[in-house]
Amino acid sequence: MCVTAVESRPAGVLGTSPVHRPLGTRVMAFVALTKPRIIELLLITTVPVMFLAEQGVPSLRLVLLTCLGGYLSAGGANALNMYIDRDIDALMDRTSQRPLVTGMVSPRECLAFGLSLAVLSTLFFGLLVNWLSAALSLGALLFYVVVYTMLLKRRTAQNIVWGGIAGCMPVLIGWSAVKNEVSWAAVILFLVIFFWTPPHYWPLSMKVKDDYARAGVPMLPVVAGNRAVARQIVLYSWVMVAVSLLLTPLGYTGWFYTAVALVAGGWWLWEAHTLHARAKAGITGVKLKEMRLFHWSITYVSLLFVAVAVDPFLR
Repeated sequence: MCVTAVESRPAGVLGTSPVHRPLGTRVMAFVALTKPRIIELLLITTVPVMFLAEQGVPSLRLVLLTCLGGYLSAGGANALNMYIDRDIDALMDRTSQRPLVTGMVSPRECLAFGLSLAVLSTLFFGLLVNWLSAALSLGALLFYVVVYTMLLKRRTAQNIVWGGIAGCMPVLIGWSAVKNEVSWAAVILFLVIFFWTPPHYWPLSMKVKDDYARAGVPMLPVVAGNRAVARQIVLYSWVMVAVSLLLTPLGYTGWFYTAVALVAGGWWLWEAHTLHARAKAGITGVKLKEMRLFHWSITYVSLLFVAVAVDPFLR
């Protein structure tokens, strides 16, 4: 690994060792290791797929078990990610308050916590859902930790493209939890998230590219100009919208999903093209408004997957 030799802020920055901090504060620090806000997005893509697989309302028990297993797995992956990236997290403003950087949790505790969640989530899925979902969950965790965090993140500007595969896996897990198999519908939605991830994340990277440059992480906006990044965003956006429309001709969805995919996708393409136009005109700073597409991307994926869940009831 190409690791910058920088230590995280020591435990002493808060005056006492981690084990002597207030219990409530310590508990919240361990919760923060799981990155709960990111996991909310993972659950948005898991539960609607379960409705589509069931073509109706899936078992509430199965939904709860799948969501809890997904939280444990993604939480373990995120904790291990923080353990590996604690050196660069200390250099970046947006990560400077993470528990390992502040010293609220020690590296050893974080590593043990992450590994424990990885084992627990795999057994949880296998014993209470099915072993296919367990295998997919473990595969997502290993891909995020080993392939993305350890191999790609510090080496290539394409890190988020291929590393995003881990974030696509909840779609397959949601389907397999219901069917104990994977179908073309799940694969199509997997590809939607795959092509969604770069144009979702690159606008944020444009906003905080100085952070990544300071830490030596070659995110695309660090190594390429805004115009080139915006052009890539437009290309990925068109492919994403096109793939999202494949579900209907293949017979998996009806008019409601199609209408939502067309309207939401059309608005996305408008935002992507206007960002490209501003970048092409040489606009920088706050007037570039790159975060408009970032915020819309979250709304887009939420609307699309809500449509996935609602569509079976309107056919």
